[in-house]
Amino acid sequence: MILQKLLSVFFLQLVCVHLLVLEGTNAQALQVGFYKSKCPSFEAIVKNTTASFISQAPSLAPALLRMHFHDCFVRGCDGSVLINTTSGNQAEKDAIPNQTLRGFQVIDAVKSAVEKQCPDLVSCADIVALVARDAVTLINGPSWSVPLGRRDGRVSSSSEALANLPPPFANIIQLKASFRSKGLNDKDLAVLSGGHTIGISHCTSFSNRLYNFTGRGDTDPSLDPNYIVQLKNECSPTDATSTVEMDPGSAKIFDTSYYTLVNKRRGLFEADAALLNDSVTRTYVQQQANSGGSNFFKDFAVSMVKMGNIGVLTGNRGEIRKICSAIN
Repeated sequence: MILQKLLSVFFLQLVCVHLLVLEGTNAQALQVGFYKSKCPSFEAIVKNTTASFISQAPSLAPALLRMHFHDCFVRGCDGSVLINTTSGNQAEKDAIPNQTLRGFQVIDAVKSAVEKQCPDLVSCADIVALVARDAVTLINGPSWSVPLGRRDGRVSSSSEALANLPPPFANIIQLKASFRSKGLNDKDLAVLSGGHTIGISHCTSFSNRLYNFTGRGDTDPSLDPNYIVQLKNECSPTDATSTVEMDPGSAKIFDTSYYTLVNKRRGLFEADAALLNDSVTRTYVQQQANSGGSNFFKDFAVSMVKMGNIGVLTGNRGEIRKICSAIN
């Protein structure tokens, strides 16, 4: 509880700073088909390499989508989440929220294959964005045209990751502030939260809702009591290793059932439940739950393009990394 309170305060303080100086996107410099003339096989290489991994391990799909989100919310979509820690710098990858990120081997494999065809041309940041799209599409999710032309950042700081990534226990005020500071609106918050329709979570990300919500050994009153019983059977109070599906029953398929669960007070995280505490996000949740997610795929594609434009480096800014895990 103390750690959560400290993280919440730290998170809000830095969000306030970002709200004062909204991050520029340079989105106008990105374009669909950016590599078409310079590296015509690029997108096919990404798709085929990603598919080879997802076919063997479908659970990598949500991990790769999450990686893109975690990259974009810290310094913009610049591939900084890929950089390894050095003796003189603790990188984003080792921040607490990123210690469970997976799928770096997919990015490395794509980069290696691309470099063989088009050396020193394609950024790791563009690879992360395209891999995320292909990973979602490969598990029956939507597809979208990905504007490209990002360059790679040269700075990666674990403290910035901790400050900029909204935690699973964030309330609706914190979530809205975080997304708005990145140029995303309240609808984008509701839409991109739908990415929780795939993937798993460690018990530690929500166990306080089951056992010690306010520090008095109580449960979260916003969580369905029957769901609490179910989750307690899967997670003990001290369980730091077990995982549960974020969207039970369809966690490997990209669909719209997430909104039905949230509407029934069965969202796994406090951040999921928080969507019901705002008129805009609540309305979106209820619309998707009641309509079977009639326009969710279209909305998700639009919001993903917006997210992919956050704080991008273009032109002569940044670099094209030779190895995604290390600055040139």
